[in-house]
Amino acid sequence: MAARSLASLSLSFGLVSIPVKLYTATESSSAVRFNMLTKDGSRVKQQYISEQTQQVVDRSEMVKGYEFEKDRFVVFTPDELKALEEGASHIVEIVAFVPEQHVDPIYYDKAYYIAPDKRGGKPYSLLRAAMEKTGKCAIAKWASKGKSHMVQIRPAEGGLVFQQLLFADEVRSIEELHVEDVAVSDAELKLAIQLIEQASEEEYDASQYRDEEKQRVLAAIDAKIAGKHIVSPEPTEVTSTGQVIDLMDALKKSLGTGKRQPAAAAKTAAAVEATPRKSAKRTATVAAIPKRAAKK
Repeated sequence: MAARSLASLSLSFGLVSIPVKLYTATESSSAVRFNMLTKDGSRVKQQYISEQTQQVVDRSEMVKGYEFEKDRFVVFTPDELKALEEGASHIVEIVAFVPEQHVDPIYYDKAYYIAPDKRGGKPYSLLRAAMEKTGKCAIAKWASKGKSHMVQIRPAEGGLVFQQLLFADEVRSIEELHVEDVAVSDAELKLAIQLIEQASEEEYDASQYRDEEKQRVLAAIDAKIAGKHIVSPEPTEVTSTGQVIDLMDALKKSLGTGKRQPAAAAKTAAAVEATPRKSAKRTATVAAIPKRAAKK
């Protein structure tokens, strides 16, 4: 299916205006969701209840309001809310260029892609090539849906990533944790560096990893559909926090374990993921119908 753009924007680069389209870059893998049912197997649904009258309120009777004091609200009509959203700008203004590695990933929020719109191909390619050559990324401002956003625009794989950034007041400081700085010996540091070098890779390859917990839950669901009893997994061994360990000895033993093989684990997970589930689910549904009917 062809990608669908979320918005048409204009990227302001000096006196140059680059028409672009915004596309989502990520999608969270759907979590395994369980439905709320009654004991006879029928679905239940949520309802909105008035705190004052305890009566069910239909959606058509609801309005949106902002609480400016305790239990005091200012109400907005649908037209007023629409007017607030229409205040958004389609102009993305580049305000600075900085070395890409100087933007701490802790400020990264949602990522998007931008692609050139009509007549935007050449200036788009020019901006991308210039940033690749200088090793810098663009920092830009953008207003959308009642909020200002800071974004990082960086080249990646022949295109541009539109990385939404968090503001400083949206990121907590690690200084709040008061982390103790404990001295380590040169020998311990040397062994730790060797361990890092032993487990080092040239780059992070996301395709080598799978959501193992999700695969475990899906396998348990398939077992339940097949009528099997679900057994709790064996607990993972955890070193007691009260036990004093020899750090040097632990580092030396870690070096002897050899390099991990994530690719093999990925193949195993992929094999589990490939197990067909839809047909089993349909079979289980058909088999469950007579039971519910008999109960009714």
